[in-house]
Amino acid sequence: MPVYSMTGYATAQSQPADTDLPTPAASATLGLEIRSVNSRFLDLGFRLSDELRPAEPALRELISARVKRGKVEVRAWIEGRGDHALRQPSMAELQKLISVQDQVLAWMPQSRPLSVAEALATLGRSAPVPTGLSDELLALARHAVDEFTASREREGAKLCAMLLDRVAQLRALAAQAQPMVPQLVELQRQRFLERWNEALGAARADAAAQAAQERALSEATAFAIRIDVAEELTRLQAHLDEIERLIGKGGEVGKRLDFFIQELHREANTLGSKSSSLELTRISVDMKVMIEQMREQVQNLE
Repeated sequence: MPVYSMTGYATAQSQPADTDLPTPAASATLGLEIRSVNSRFLDLGFRLSDELRPAEPALRELISARVKRGKVEVRAWIEGRGDHALRQPSMAELQKLISVQDQVLAWMPQSRPLSVAEALATLGRSAPVPTGLSDELLALARHAVDEFTASREREGAKLCAMLLDRVAQLRALAAQAQPMVPQLVELQRQRFLERWNEALGAARADAAAQAAQERALSEATAFAIRIDVAEELTRLQAHLDEIERLIGKGGEVGKRLDFFIQELHREANTLGSKSSSLELTRISVDMKVMIEQMREQVQNLE
């Protein structure tokens, strides 16, 4: 199953051939554009011309069935129809508009009568969408949604390739850090022996030697515990395994991946706080840079 990006774009146009439309309908161009960016939830916004607005519920149902997350903006329009393509209002519509206008003027004498352009615009907004035009718009929307989904899939594949590359680099850094801990523990053991020998040489009484020994042992134990990052490295590897599994599984994995990115950042921070060498500190910093890059990309996945 593919992984989709929340960033996508598609546009489509056609010439409606609906006989219910005023002539010449064939000269009109029906256009639809879909674009999206990342968002925590599905946020659909529509910018439709007045004659297409009644088709919004069908468009909303069509898109929400294919898109689960993201801020999606849909724009649809008709252009190129010219003045001769204006819908001719019926006598009943004109009489109803005049009746409403008379009532408004009776209650609000200071109001002015409607102009011809305002009357046509008002009747145009209240006119139903012709059946043929609605079907044409939905057919165009299906084609645009297919293109939109394909663009999101291509972008998602690129993001997943980048994430897998960073996973491989993080594994390499973890492999570099793994042998450093025993080396540091051994170095501290040598320092402990040196301090222990110095304490024995400088001690004047058994009690003083015993106290020095206990203090040296306590410090060596505390240091070994403090620099032990084996648990952090193990959890980091487990999180990387889970990220690879989720990407391979596909589907709606954005939120799950975001959680594991946070856990990776936690382990990298702990690794840095336990660091007792410049090399281990450098590895921790490099890890956090890569994890931050992953976090920015994961937030674009559905």
